Amino acid sequence: MNNSPINNALSTATSSSQATSNVVEKPQEISNISLNSFPKNTLVGKIINALAPVLDRILGINKLNAIYFKKKLLGLDKQAFCQKLLKGLGVKVLDGDKVVEKIPKSGKCIVVCNHPYGFVEGVIIAQLLSAYRSDTKIMANIALKTIKEVNDYFIFANPLKPNATINAVAIKHCYQHVENEGLLVIFPAGRVSFYQNDHKIISDGHWNRLAVKIAEKTQAPILPIFISGTNSTFFHRLGRLYYRFRLLMLAHEMFKLQGHEITLSTKNLITAKTLSVFEGIETKNTFARLQCYLNDTEYFTPWPQDEIPKQASTVKLPVAEETDYEIVKSELSQLPAKHSLVKYKHYTVYYGYQSQVPNCVKEITRLRELTFRDLDEGSGLPYDTDKFDATYMHLFIFDNQNEKITGAYRIGQTDLLQKQGSVENLYLTQMFAFGKNFINQQQPCLEMGRSFIIASEQKSFHSLLLLWKGIGAFVCQNPRYRTLYGTVSLSKLYDPRSVAIMEKVMVNKPEGVIAKNVFSGQLHPEVDHFIKQNTLGLDALSAMVVSIEQDSKDIPILLKQYHKLGANFHSMAIDSNFNQTPGLLLSVHLPSAPEKLLKLYLGDKKGDYLAFKS
Repeated sequence: MNNSPINNALSTATSSSQATSNVVEKPQEISNISLNSFPKNTLVGKIINALAPVLDRILGINKLNAIYFKKKLLGLDKQAFCQKLLKGLGVKVLDGDKVVEKIPKSGKCIVVCNHPYGFVEGVIIAQLLSAYRSDTKIMANIALKTIKEVNDYFIFANPLKPNATINAVAIKHCYQHVENEGLLVIFPAGRVSFYQNDHKIISDGHWNRLAVKIAEKTQAPILPIFISGTNSTFFHRLGRLYYRFRLLMLAHEMFKLQGHEITLSTKNLITAKTLSVFEGIETKNTFARLQCYLNDTEYFTPWPQDEIPKQASTVKLPVAEETDYEIVKSELSQLPAKHSLVKYKHYTVYYGYQSQVPNCVKEITRLRELTFRDLDEGSGLPYDTDKFDATYMHLFIFDNQNEKITGAYRIGQTDLLQKQGSVENLYLTQMFAFGKNFINQQQPCLEMGRSFIIASEQKSFHSLLLLWKGIGAFVCQNPRYRTLYGTVSLSKLYDPRSVAIMEKVMVNKPEGVIAKNVFSGQLHPEVDHFIKQNTLGLDALSAMVVSIEQDSKDIPILLKQYHKLGANFHSMAIDSNFNQTPGLLLSVHLPSAPEKLLKLYLGDKKGDYLAFKS
């Protein structure tokens, strides 16, 4: 008989039981953490068993065996076993509570995780999720079957033999567990992370598609969880020499975790509806994987601290008091008739210049500041204003019933502005260096900017529609303007990774313009590679952003609006004059916009506008 500590302990426990009782009791089942537990029914098994004492010592398995007894893990219930084992290994887990709060308290759910260490992450996830939901099951390597105390956590499979009978049984069990409203955890890589030559990083190998297949069949949501860290440099160097060395080193690696902090990170559940945006099971699987790796903080650059305006000392100044609307109405009544562009119910869309309607513009700048502050933008001053308010045209909605301005655009007529001086008379030259071949140097354009809709009107579609009908009416009056261009401001309420993804996906025409203050958002190399290799539509972009944002917010509605019009997206830059807010530069050739939208915005003047020849 092998005289391992486990077998000695088993013998002692059995003898003690027999000495104290006349009843023959079944000895307590104890885990055999040794290679002598390897099945002996093959030649390889017999060799491994014979060499077990030596291999256990070389591979560090005897150390794990020692913890098993020293920390009194034998026979513990699974929760206590995991807690004591992690404590014995010296591992501290961070932010587990933030992960748990994203998981439904009941019902179907699938959790997918990366596999950075090989064993300890399974213990962490098992202990954490089972404490929250008792119906948690984890698909695991059959090698863990030797640890009896935690067997109840697992659905066992054999990743080294894909066609093994146990795998078919395990897959069926996984499907049934989710169908029965259970919580299922899968480590889709099936093996420990290793160095990836393609991306020059350490990450998982290919993810098995089982989780996504089950999610599609059962309509269960998926929660990707990123587990921080990795094994040692030595481990990965050996693995690059021969991949099986990684398996041999796993036990040794566990004992390098003393005092180690492992952070768990996640964002949002991926619903079946979100997955349906992507075509093909492989793309859906890749999407789930990318949502996991997007949580890697090593590839995350937070927004810089907001700059305090020089004029505001140490805090933002209060927004100015409302302008006297009797004066505003008086100014509106004196505008030429053609400046009244659109009427709808009790709303009127006007345009005017500061020289014509100074108090209207004053109120617009007050409302801009009020609205932008809600988006973590704005100047920090009582009014959001600059020298360009005096030279640009202001197109705005007036609510005649409630006597207030509800939204506006600031629009620069590039031909008029550049006649008065150089290209520097255009606001966006503060963000971009325009080449001579850029459209604003080639033809009359409208530079669109500083758009807003007040908070109380933002849930109503008619406000944005009225602004665009107003723009349509203005270009019909002035048909020389065939192109609109400007930026969509991407609020810093967005995660920087969302903004980086929007830039990577949307920018398609970078010629003729250079950002002066470049946006430097980072993306995980796998995410960057995926976007470069795939043409993603707006729905796919939306799915990626919604899955990242903690409040599940979508891409800006204005970005969607411009995209529908057939916009080209040129560049991303930081607006240093607008609280360091990133802006995505785009242009729209209006005559090329979809027929349906032209009819909506231009109305019965559409034919005349399209027929205009400069």
